Amino acid sequence: MGLKSIDKQSIVNSVYEQLKENIINGTWPPGSKIPSETQLQKMFNVSRVSIRSAIQRLRGLGIVVTYQGKGTFVSEDIGEVHINDFIPIMHLSEEEFLDMMVFRQTMEYKCLDLAVANATSEDFENMEEILNEMLRCKDDYKKYSEADFNFHLAIAKASKNKVFYRVMLSIRDLYYYYLEELNRVLGVTLESIEAHLQIFRAIQNRDADTAKQSLSKAMETNSEIIKKLKDSRK
Repeated sequence: MGLKSIDKQSIVNSVYEQLKENIINGTWPPGSKIPSETQLQKMFNVSRVSIRSAIQRLRGLGIVVTYQGKGTFVSEDIGEVHINDFIPIMHLSEEEFLDMMVFRQTMEYKCLDLAVANATSEDFENMEEILNEMLRCKDDYKKYSEADFNFHLAIAKASKNKVFYRVMLSIRDLYYYYLEELNRVLGVTLESIEAHLQIFRAIQNRDADTAKQSLSKAMETNSEIIKKLKDSRK
């Protein structure tokens, strides 16, 4: 089948592209069952989370379908799908995406400063519980996105600034939609989970600079990937 072992960098993207290529070139024709997660894990030499994230992205585009107890199959009508339709579409406009980034770089950075100074043991327990929920929901981008929002809301709560907390609550629907689009298009990646863990550890260690650096790096990575996706559609 010619699947190549890949490095940790851009793991999910690499897995996704190789799975997609095997569907495009007919290795896995319409209606056929693709290898199991365990088989793909051995072929790629990557974690099962990475395999599931890549399959989730294909499933979100309607390229594959998964049946409980049977496995994952290439969609029967995949032959009617144009090659460009294999590229995920971000339903957020570029302006909406950039506006949300600016919002996060202002209010959330300040929330991190305040959470580092003011978070209590109860706040830490709340964040840890939400992180565990994110891990449990890593195969369902919608539920993962809900937990994702709740994590950032918990940081606002830990800031002990009631205005910031109320602002986050007031834009819940907008913020959730932003996160849902990111997780749908990019998939729930190991990098995403690790970024949230790094932020949590930094707050626990009362290290605001590291917390903000971890958030900034995660947003920059998302921005770069989305730009590449947009460019590939031109």
